[in-house]
Amino acid sequence: MTDAAQPRPDETYSYLGPAGTFTEAALKQVPEAEGKHWRSVNNVGEALADVVEGRSTAAMIAIENSVDGGVSATQDALATVAGLRIVGEYLVPVNFVLVARPGTRLDEVRVVNAHPVAYAQSRGWLERELPDHAHLPSTSNVQAAASLFDDGLADAAVAPPGIVDHLDVEVLAEAIGDNPNAMTRFVLVSRSRAVPPRTGADKTSVIVELPDDEPGSLLAMLEQFSTRGVNMSLLQSRPIGDEMGRYRFVIDLDGHVEDERVFDSLLGLRRFSPKVIFLGSYPRADRREVEYHSKYDDEIFIEARDWLRGILSGEPEED
Repeated sequence: MTDAAQPRPDETYSYLGPAGTFTEAALKQVPEAEGKHWRSVNNVGEALADVVEGRSTAAMIAIENSVDGGVSATQDALATVAGLRIVGEYLVPVNFVLVARPGTRLDEVRVVNAHPVAYAQSRGWLERELPDHAHLPSTSNVQAAASLFDDGLADAAVAPPGIVDHLDVEVLAEAIGDNPNAMTRFVLVSRSRAVPPRTGADKTSVIVELPDDEPGSLLAMLEQFSTRGVNMSLLQSRPIGDEMGRYRFVIDLDGHVEDERVFDSLLGLRRFSPKVIFLGSYPRADRREVEYHSKYDDEIFIEARDWLRGILSGEPEED
């Protein structure tokens, strides 16, 4: 990672900073980013703007948490900012410590600064150990700790365990996360239109709007996948925002767009929906091979198309 003046955009990666965040930990997993300039930004919108406007070649953003589900700010941004593709995903284990200015005791804590997601994931511990505390929201986990020295409004902060490497804070309690298995999923987003080659352990992400608000519309959308043997690992609704009751759906599919079953389901989805945003096909972070029934093998779809082409071309049918 370099901080040279005016780094080249094609050697710059944006991430939610400052240094020490879980987003930075995700970016450390990207081999292509090693030794490049890492640009710290304040929010998802700024990270994506860097990519769209050419200041960065890619941006690392959080998209889903195993405890709280999809990150709404990211999902909404990907639905409204054109020209972006997900090119990779990365998993980061999530846990937190409670930190304070040196000399602070736990029984002196009245106000806790924390990012809303971090607060939600440690709320049980905080309510049990600090039942009278107040929550002061922060823009990031690291900023929550930094604010202890900036404004002094909070007595303590929820932060990543590595915060002690960046700030002169004292750890009041460790492992305060309510779920020790908590994990955050990050995605690397770029302007590249090239789809990474399929590996057999892939994921495809799309955002879909229903054609109308009538009984059966959601079922009709889901059938595009079920009838082709495509599993959904994420299905989340988000309000479109133009009027009450209108929603778009953020969907992750098991498989690659070059898999015949996924390819065919996306064709059906595009015929069905007035708006489909293809966010990308990319390798799964866990590298776990996608499992599906053999009746949905590529060869089955190819044979069916060849059979129909033969009928249309007047070729004699085989017995």
